[in-house]
Amino acid sequence: MDYLIPDKAYDVLKWVGLILCPALAALVGAVGPAWGLPHVDSIVLTINAVGAFIGALIGASHIKAAANG
Repeated sequence: MDYLIPDKAYDVLKWVGLILCPALAALVGAVGPAWGLPHVDSIVLTINAVGAFIGALIGASHIKAAANG
């Protein structure tokens, strides 16, 4: 398949979007208040938004590849 982004970048973005971002958001949401981290809600929201954006890039790349394949 001919993806919109290179294979290696696709694999990395997929891992970051599907594993790292949600796990990091959960970690920050759980331990941030205990450590007195300011603006925890905003940080978690930002991490989740980045993960959703990466997911959209992955989806667009997959749709392009499917249309060409």
